[in-house]
Amino acid sequence: MKKKIIILALFFLLIDIITKLIIDKSFNLMETYSLIPNFFYLTKIYNYGASWNILSGHVILLVLVTFIMLGIIYFYQKSFLSNKRNNLAFALLYAGIIGNLLNRIIYGYVIDFLDFKIIGYNFPVFNIADIEIFMGIVLLIIAIYKKEDEYGNNS
Repeated sequence: MKKKIIILALFFLLIDIITKLIIDKSFNLMETYSLIPNFFYLTKIYNYGASWNILSGHVILLVLVTFIMLGIIYFYQKSFLSNKRNNLAFALLYAGIIGNLLNRIIYGYVIDFLDFKIIGYNFPVFNIADIEIFMGIVLLIIAIYKKEDEYGNNS
């Protein structure tokens, strides 16, 4: 793995870990603080599942799936051009995935705290690692669209 990706991933992982620790130490479970009324809140929750609490209570399965996903991502990383955007994409993916994985291994749940209410819909609470994963996926979709992967280069 490229040194640049490792350094970036460690930086983003540190951001995730620090924000989760701050929230965990500063808030009681289910405590909410309004940053933008009727829109954006900090709410400490423990997520025992994956997105939208899918597979809640199946920590061992989620940990195993996560290790498999890390392996798949590492394998496919080699098929993408090495450029700034793609390096950033993989660093974000690794950081986000490992950040949530560490929570699951250490605590048995993931600490979530970013809470949005959008047009009356209470969006599921999430964390920095989730943002990193989402951004990494978006950047990889752009790379695929621009044919910066092995499959796009062979066409």
